[in-house]
This record gives sequence, structure tokens and C-alpha cells, in this order.
Amino acid sequence: MTDAPRTPLLRVHGLKCSYGQAEVLHGVDIDVFPGEIVSLIGANGAGKSTTLMCISRINRASGRIQFDGTDISSMAPEHVVRRGLVQVPEGRRIFPRLTVRENLEMGAFIRNDTDGIEADVERVCGMFPILKQRFAQQGGTLSGGEQQMLAIGRALMSRPRMLMMDEPSMGIAPILVAQIFDTVKNVLRAQGMTILLVEQNANAALRMSDRAYVLETGNVVLTGTGEELLRDERVRAAYLGH
Repeated sequence: MTDAPRTPLLRVHGLKCSYGQAEVLHGVDIDVFPGEIVSLIGANGAGKSTTLMCISRINRASGRIQFDGTDISSMAPEHVVRRGLVQVPEGRRIFPRLTVRENLEMGAFIRNDTDGIEADVERVCGMFPILKQRFAQQGGTLSGGEQQMLAIGRALMSRPRMLMMDEPSMGIAPILVAQIFDTVKNVLRAQGMTILLVEQNANAALRMSDRAYVLETGNVVLTGTGEELLRDERVRAAYLGH
């Protein structure tokens, strides 16, 4: 007796995207299964962030994007969020003049369950205790690492089924990068969260990932488990400094 084939939570097929006349994605195919951490790695300009922006429907694209069996290829971005697919954008993009608490509450804009929202604020603060200490501070006064924690927490307030994270280590002190990655790997995985991660730090991304895709100039050129790609000589030479 064989196991039934798994069904991807997210399936991206033939994704193409252009900026003006320049095509930057040339038919990207990605599958992400429930409960997985999957990374996209590659050099600057490879198309990693563009891929996430297309999946979120912020950038226009052609190809097919399915989430939980539903075609979202033409769906408005806010409806993608309502279906449970949420992006933590590159550069964090918190609301700098709102307090930490207000930023978290903004993440729950699709909800109206007051008690549940309050419980989730406490849950996020349990993941990132520094946010509780900064509750009344404006978001713009936080350090880069604290802002990244706030951006992740804000995304979690919508109770997503899948989280897409774009360069969470960018501009952050190494000690806070480790804390953020530990939270992603341990706390969110324990909750069964599915994660698609774009990360310039290929070594850290591959070590925490079940599977990964390597993008070069808008094409998927390699795929495998995190461990397989860590051992791959091409990946080691190009992205791991070996």
C-alpha cells in the first residue's frame, strides 16, 4: 500500500513578471506543502522578492497561483490575505507613527473578534517579549531587529495559514537575527505554520528549511532539501563562500 500523494498548500506554475519591457521572472514553478519551511535563495536581482510580490498579488504576473486549492492568480491582495496567505515585506514597513500595540492591532484588520485579537496580542508578545516592553512606543523608534519582530507579529495577527517572509535578517544585528530565526523555526513550526522564506543569508536559510529553491536571473535552477543544497558544490561555491 502506497501513501497518498501530498497536495501543496501553495502551488506556483509558470510565473512570469515584467518591469516595463524587461521580463524578470521566466516561468517559475514552486510547491510549498502544509507545515513546511521552504526557502528561495539566490543572488541580488535573481527575482526572489519579485516572486513573493507576485504571489501576494501586489505585482502583476502571468502564470497560475493556487492557494489551498483555489486559483488566486487574479485575486486582489486583500482577498489573498483573507484567505490566509500573508507577507512580511522586505524592509519591514511598519507604521512608524503608530505604537507597537497599534501596529499589532492593524495586523488584525480583517477580524472583529475582540477577545481573540487581545489573546493574539499576548501570544505575539510571548514570542517576542521585547514588544511588550515597547508597547506604548512608536514603531519608528524601535531598533531594526525590534521592527522586524513587530512586522512578523503584525502579520501573525491575521491568523495566517501561511507566512511569506522577505529578507528578515536585512539590516539587523546578528544576535537578533539568531533570535528571529529561532522563533521562526521553533515557535512557528510548533504551531504548524507554513513558511516561504526569501533570505540573502543562504546558510541560515538552508539550515532551517525543509526544502529550498535556487533562483538565478528569474529561473529556478536547483531544488532539493535544505541539507542537500548545503552539500551541493554549486551552492557552496556560489552562495556559501566555500
